[in-house]
Amino acid sequence: MSLASPLVLRSAAAGLAWPAVPGAAAARLLSLQQQLEQSQWWPRERLEQHQLRQLGRLLDHAFATVPHYRRPLAEVGFRPGRAITPESMRALPVLTRREVQDAGDQLLSAAVPPEHGQHERTATSGSTGMPATVVKTELEQFYWRATTLRHWLWQGHDFRLKLPAIRTDRSGGSDYPHGSVSADWGPPLAGVFETGPAALLDIRTGIAEQAEWLARQDPDYVLSFGTNLLFLARHCRDHGIRLPRLKAVVASGTIVEPELRQLCRELWGARLSDMYSAVEVGYIALQCPSQEHYHVQMESALVEVLDARGDPCAPGEIGEVVVTPLHNYATPLIRYALGDYAEVGEPCACGRGLAVMRRIVGRAVDMIVLPSGERRFGHYPTDLYAGIAPIVQHQIAQTSRDELEIRLVVRRPLTPEEEAVVIRVVNENYGGGFRCRISYRDEIPRAPGGKYFVFRSELPA
Repeated sequence: MSLASPLVLRSAAAGLAWPAVPGAAAARLLSLQQQLEQSQWWPRERLEQHQLRQLGRLLDHAFATVPHYRRPLAEVGFRPGRAITPESMRALPVLTRREVQDAGDQLLSAAVPPEHGQHERTATSGSTGMPATVVKTELEQFYWRATTLRHWLWQGHDFRLKLPAIRTDRSGGSDYPHGSVSADWGPPLAGVFETGPAALLDIRTGIAEQAEWLARQDPDYVLSFGTNLLFLARHCRDHGIRLPRLKAVVASGTIVEPELRQLCRELWGARLSDMYSAVEVGYIALQCPSQEHYHVQMESALVEVLDARGDPCAPGEIGEVVVTPLHNYATPLIRYALGDYAEVGEPCACGRGLAVMRRIVGRAVDMIVLPSGERRFGHYPTDLYAGIAPIVQHQIAQTSRDELEIRLVVRRPLTPEEEAVVIRVVNENYGGGFRCRISYRDEIPRAPGGKYFVFRSELPA
């Protein structure tokens, strides 16, 4: 009888090479990964009991150390030390992004457990147009790394091969035409396994240039935002660009359309896998290894999909995604409404007890057309001006080939100096050449279907 763990056996079967002597950080990561290997097969009821116990500890901590929560928790009858039930959990108020913005430091714990490690402030990229700042701990980031590793192990990719990525890099070191190269895939994978080389290109590169760069890379895998991958795949199809060694495509950050999955299969013979996460809450769900739907990461987040009445959605129903990260004691986000929507799925035939999201339906971006006619990914990192406190929500709309309208919901009108900063950073992000104007709104509505566009192209089709 073999005494090797399932993780070791599966890694060995895939031909993955372990470091000769894992360091302390890698050893801790592998230890947690082994626990996740076991817990994914627990019955759904056992996973939910584990979540409620962890939620009870988080609520006790928030009630005692986070000013924002003392009154609302008391108003719903919360008492420290009392067991949490599904009913008492749903009595807790839902936390909106606007409330996170307004609460500011009142959401920070005054006594983070020292064993949770150092703290770091993180500004969201503003996928809902309402950027927020949270503080994260080393423990929370440890779970992020473990879930990243879980994704790669689930999908069975060969880490020894080449991984180019097209992501945000404002340093200038990954600009077209060369991008940047590295000897390995970086953390957390390279700290645990021997990996092949990686390459990076800044996503603000035009789609045609992205395709040309990627063809030169001759990748085994490629990683980028879902919407960017869709436009990239369309360009490759229309211009006969083939990637003969490509085995799999990895998406993250934005919605994955069925068209993208089909293009990956037909154009490259590659399977696509998706990771659903948000900066402020970490991983929410990962695509199943054998299906195209998603498994909620129940060990690190309590995720609800709620209808308009605030009740849990049944399989086949679409509702708002509400997330409680279970390990961030620096900025507890209890029942946090992301602004995303998802469809609940049936239990998975793979046998995992992890809850299922059939699809994520409420995250979208668009493409910008530069005055030159070049098309680029419309993602806009709003943390560039997150320090301008009056800004509550924003949207950038392209109203003509050379004009951008910057729509703002604010606590007060910006000063001329603040307006100049916003216009400058928007123009710089998109490469310059635009006439920009600011308009103030009472609200920025969602598009039909519940989608929110942080960037909207209003050019004629």
